Amino acid sequence: MTPEDYLNGQVLLIDKPLKWSSFQAVNKLKYLLINKVGLPKKFKIGHAGTLDPLATGLLLICTGKFTKRITELQGQAKEYTGTFYIGATTPSYDLETEIDETFPTSHIDEALIHETVKQFLGEIDQKPPIFSAIKKDGVRLYEHARAGETIEIASRKTTIHEFEITRIALPEIDFRIVCSKGTYIRSIAYDFGKAMNSGSHLTVLRRTKIGDYDVKNAIDVTLFEESLNLE
Repeated sequence: MTPEDYLNGQVLLIDKPLKWSSFQAVNKLKYLLINKVGLPKKFKIGHAGTLDPLATGLLLICTGKFTKRITELQGQAKEYTGTFYIGATTPSYDLETEIDETFPTSHIDEALIHETVKQFLGEIDQKPPIFSAIKKDGVRLYEHARAGETIEIASRKTTIHEFEITRIALPEIDFRIVCSKGTYIRSIAYDFGKAMNSGSHLTVLRRTKIGDYDVKNAIDVTLFEESLNLE
């Protein structure tokens, strides 16, 4: 593609690596497009929906005039796959923090798991994790959390369109979820364990779709760089 193609607007499908922030992925592409393609230093680029560093998968990166589409793309339904670990919780609801409490699991069977799924379908009330980037009183929640402060977090409405259990091998449960914008899968992990009178946290998360965009058509950052070298 020419510099003009990127400036006129592209939606780049990137398969974000584990432990990269969405911001890092955008910065890497910005660096490559400036230095390998010759785009001006102040060209527009941004992502359409944050993906946690501990998650992998589809990140939509918009360039040039297509940055105007970011809000529209962010509003589309998203599909995730991943793993809940049943019987233990962490303060961050995922692997960012250590296990803080353990719970019994002997009463949990396949029937209870599938019955619990029904509670999460449709519109639900959800509290975002304290370890999240949402701001309260001008400060991001994770900054309050890391300072050891207790904060009251308001619940918000979100919609779970589909929730499928794809593997049960306790203490692990694999899932596929299609949900609306602003849904925290970490919170679903935590609430799911609680709904079964146990505990749970998220150990694996992968975003597989945003609207009609599929991670199957996404490219790894390294392969994207190699493709630019071939042009």
